[in-house]
Amino acid sequence: MSVIRVLVADDETSGRRRLLQYLARQAGVNVAGESCNGLQACEDIARLRPDLVLLDVEMPELNALQVVERIGAASMPLTIFATAYDHYALGAFNANAIDDLLKPFDEKRFCVSMEKARRAMGEHSGHFAVQLGAMLGELAAEKVAQDRFLVRSGESQVLVKASDIMYVSAQGNYVRLHTPGGEHLMRERMAGMIEQLDEALFRRIHRSHIVNLDHVKKLLPWFGGDSLVMMTNGTRLTLSRNYRDALRGFA
Repeated sequence: MSVIRVLVADDETSGRRRLLQYLARQAGVNVAGESCNGLQACEDIARLRPDLVLLDVEMPELNALQVVERIGAASMPLTIFATAYDHYALGAFNANAIDDLLKPFDEKRFCVSMEKARRAMGEHSGHFAVQLGAMLGELAAEKVAQDRFLVRSGESQVLVKASDIMYVSAQGNYVRLHTPGGEHLMRERMAGMIEQLDEALFRRIHRSHIVNLDHVKKLLPWFGGDSLVMMTNGTRLTLSRNYRDALRGFA
């Protein structure tokens, strides 16, 4: 049995630890390395050349789609995508990856994914590159920025213009849209929300915050490598060091 070298790429420490525990109980597997964000994943894939990548769909710096785009479909190792079931076009991921894992991870389901990966090792590598290329095309075609969102307000529904959203905050399986006229709760995850917003106007600055650049007033120094983002309405939000490039150019 040939040894499979695996790279684990997930920004959540708990997620990486669980996957590493599962991998430790797999025969014929070596952990090539760990990556805690998308940029590091790209560097580690190029440097370590793993046979298989367990790749979190939503990570700081670069998400899974951006990692695949940067590495190139033809150069990507076999990949199993991990997701918390965000708004990504999961059909494209599911159809074109070796497999996908839903968070929180389950070892029985993980073993099924690893068995699929072992079988894929014996197939022609070009087939997987074609799959990833198809995924990139499908996801790129589906990504269209929303200019308004339909949200529930009591017994009715209202349309919220994207340009009216000052910032978005995470609230479990929901997001809260903060506008000058009030707040609106919407059933969506942060990764799904940022995918629907215009990337020229909205930036994710924290796992729990997305800001509209038109409503960012200034940045303030904070502790531990983080910063505070002062919004035009006076709200102060944390700019995590993992997302430090999101507001590059602001003083």
